[in-house]
Amino acid sequence: MLALDSVAAGYGDVLAVRSISLEVAPGECVALIGANGAGKTTTLRAIAGLLPLRGGRILFEGRPLAGLAPREIVALGLAHVPEGRQVFASLTVLENLEMGARTPVARAARRETLDEVFALFPRLKERAPQAAGTLSGGEQQMLAIGRALMARPRLLLLDEPSLGLAPIAVRSIMEIVATVNRRGTTILLVEQNVRRALALCGRGYVVENGVVALVGSREELLRSDHVRQAYLGM
Repeated sequence: MLALDSVAAGYGDVLAVRSISLEVAPGECVALIGANGAGKTTTLRAIAGLLPLRGGRILFEGRPLAGLAPREIVALGLAHVPEGRQVFASLTVLENLEMGARTPVARAARRETLDEVFALFPRLKERAPQAAGTLSGGEQQMLAIGRALMARPRLLLLDEPSLGLAPIAVRSIMEIVATVNRRGTTILLVEQNVRRALALCGRGYVVENGVVALVGSREELLRSDHVRQAYLGM
């Protein structure tokens, strides 16, 4: 479904991603793991069209994404949940969700999708008329995921969904992400917590200094001496 071939991207004169190659098959949940500053968020932003490519290529279902605007990439079936949630604080929960349904396909199915999102996140239904900026961190993360799901994506890019959340909120969010994946949405998950990411995803890529340092199944990565020493403290 998604293929990155020697992708390079960055900010100004800084090349945060030097050469990332990876693949995500339909229905998979794949983890992109590594330390802060390794290039994980930059990779997702490049896929979503928020950063221009400095090299390499990105294919979504065989179609090159280079040069497409973010809204065009969303229309193809790819949605991005950014790091830090980035909800529209002054808009209501319902208005935030409706902002996610901007493509013709999403607008046509808006009522049906909204019901599905409210079934996944009953708290959002309770908070529908409330300003998004007044929600707790966990509720805002639910809203950010719900907003992305309103676009009816086939591939969901999730950037650090557990960041800054209390443990009970993290468990709830991860359970919901697992449910979304079981229902058929492919997921590429960025997460610093390696154990948490691999509990959710069957495969992973370890990114270090803007390149892929390791790739393997959940079991292979958890057995890796490098992963155990560098990321699991063992």
